[in-house]
Amino acid sequence: MAETSYDVVIIGGGPGGYNGAIRAGQLGLKVACVEMRPTLGGTCLNVGCMPSKALLHASELFEIAADDFAELGIEASPKLNLGQMMKQKDASVSALTKGVEFLFRKNKVDWIKGQGRIAGPGKVAVTGADGKTTTLEAKNIVIATGSEPAGLPGVELDQRRIVDSSGALVLPEVPKTLLVIGAGIIGLELGSVWRRLGAEVTVVEFLDRITPGADGEVAKALQRSLTKQGAQFRLGCKVTAAKASKAGVSLTVEPVAGGAAETLQADYVLLAIGRRPYTRDLGLESVGIAPDKRGFIETDHLRTSAPGVWAIGDVTLGPMLAHKAEEDAVACIETIAGKYAHVDYNLVPSVIYTYPEVAWVGKTEEELKAEGRAYKTGKFPFTANSRARINHETDGFVKVLADSTSDEVLGVHMIGPDVSEMIGEFCVAMAFRAASEDVARICHAHPTRSEALKQAAMGVEGWTMQA
Repeated sequence: MAETSYDVVIIGGGPGGYNGAIRAGQLGLKVACVEMRPTLGGTCLNVGCMPSKALLHASELFEIAADDFAELGIEASPKLNLGQMMKQKDASVSALTKGVEFLFRKNKVDWIKGQGRIAGPGKVAVTGADGKTTTLEAKNIVIATGSEPAGLPGVELDQRRIVDSSGALVLPEVPKTLLVIGAGIIGLELGSVWRRLGAEVTVVEFLDRITPGADGEVAKALQRSLTKQGAQFRLGCKVTAAKASKAGVSLTVEPVAGGAAETLQADYVLLAIGRRPYTRDLGLESVGIAPDKRGFIETDHLRTSAPGVWAIGDVTLGPMLAHKAEEDAVACIETIAGKYAHVDYNLVPSVIYTYPEVAWVGKTEEELKAEGRAYKTGKFPFTANSRARINHETDGFVKVLADSTSDEVLGVHMIGPDVSEMIGEFCVAMAFRAASEDVARICHAHPTRSEALKQAAMGVEGWTMQA
């Protein structure tokens, strides 16, 4: 085989792409990963999950030091150094991207730098920064190009005053006022960062609720908590125009149900209404692939309609989450290698990294009611959890939904401290089709927040003992 011939060429070096490349290398496949950014990791590592979590962590500690230390007997007067906060964020991101480079070398993955596009069956053309194009031959091509922030008519991004999620990670100052368009995960997380650092934050949402997709009871609890912390919400409002100036932004909104338009003023506006698949300029037509009107590529067990061409992650239907892309990647590569592979999309957890955190997996109550499925509910508040009480982290609860006849766990919804780290227990339980009683009768260490999971499971049969 020539140097430019591969068993697998992956277009995109994000969580789906780089994990797929590493798995291919582990399985002895000759693999190349094409990435147009100067660093690996895609949106997640560079301008998404990782830098946002770095700022969420730092801003939370800043707010705790300012508001909560005194009650714990710690006297402190924190002072914000925004430049240093950004510097440590960038250093963490750089370390992670370099870690992916190391894993590529370790697993004999060729990193091809440049913008890739399919140039016909079995061919990927890569245009480098110097404008030169190299053609790679591949038995299998995997599209792992991820997604980009969705736009909104009337709101033109300038990445100075009107920013998307990437721009919100590098604001040069703490805004006095910040308007967030969209009450989804990204908007609430980044809004939380800047509110903690001193901004007055207002979230404008088209729907009459926040966090679409989350359980309704949990969404209401989160909104109450964020409102208590100082965030403001304008629900049931649509944005029709945004006009930026050197000093700020004028945002025109009007009620979805009808009514007079209103102009809101802010130093900055964050547009965070979701993401769209990055499938443009990929040469899909050269192999007969036509994305749907939203840009998604239809697949059957990750196979596209073109022989030898696969698609994973955000370019396919399903949750647009980094860990979903990772699961897709492993399943795709193992299928290519002749192994059995499967992803259960019903068991992909979702997390909102605000404070309190929100995490869920499986069906919501709204979905079960729509299906007409009979279910039982167990619920336990963190106010009754010993560790949460001792740590002054009592916002939230755990809710377990189980089939009323078989007791199989159908969905779990949590809002509270560090629930992102606890949802995995129920992912495992549900993967083995566990009953709520199975979790209720497993010993959990005391005192831990995880005991709230056990107590909620006990509550399905009505024998919660600590509340």
